[in-house]
Amino acid sequence: MRALARPSSGFLLILALLLLWEVSARFDWMNSPNWPPLSVVLAALARDSLGGELPLLLGGTLWRMFAGLLAGGAAGVIVGLLFASLPVTRRLFGLTVELIRPIPIPAIIPPLVLFLGLDNTMKVTVVGLTAFFPVLTNTMQGVRAVEADALAMGRTFGIGFWRRSLHIVLPACLPYVFAGFRVALALALVVTVVAEMIAGEQGVGHYLVLMQFAGRAPEMYATVILLAVLGYGLNRGFLAFERRALHWYFALGAQRN
Repeated sequence: MRALARPSSGFLLILALLLLWEVSARFDWMNSPNWPPLSVVLAALARDSLGGELPLLLGGTLWRMFAGLLAGGAAGVIVGLLFASLPVTRRLFGLTVELIRPIPIPAIIPPLVLFLGLDNTMKVTVVGLTAFFPVLTNTMQGVRAVEADALAMGRTFGIGFWRRSLHIVLPACLPYVFAGFRVALALALVVTVVAEMIAGEQGVGHYLVLMQFAGRAPEMYATVILLAVLGYGLNRGFLAFERRALHWYFALGAQRN
């Protein structure tokens, strides 16, 4: 049973599905002109990548994604610390945050277009709003999980609120903050592409829509594959960064186990 849970088993399943894709298209099982063989899709991906078109579009998408992720994530950490440490801030602004949180992100894009236009400012703002809430929620949970003895010791030594938050609370809740950023990272990529598809003339999302309208199925599927690989790579890269940045946390967990 353990062998089934190994990562290699997952890769074998993906390879089998890709092989099924190729075979189903070659033998016309789907009976559709918009279902090209995988080999044709990969050829289109290689051609557009080597030609420089896709890397340029992808670079713009990643820039917008990371700008919004960092801005929204930083705001989520700050507001989360304030909400969890100062109840008055949660009483004043908590209802506003809870009213905005359930609004679907695609529903926010049209009003932002009216106020901010179609440029990068709108897209970065949308991504920032997306990243804000998971980081906020996890930061608040992390602050609540901080040991009371550590906070009491800080007060005993006369450490003020801001220094206590920076040197005691924030380091203690970093595992929660990183968990929030990991969730926000996946959402940020999705929302960036959606924003480019709905209101944009740049990026991978806009290119994907253009390929759909032009009926260029191989290029369209190639873009989808590129996004899937990119999302997986970003997640694996973040996990490696998290493990390096929080090595003390993972070492402590290994000792407990």
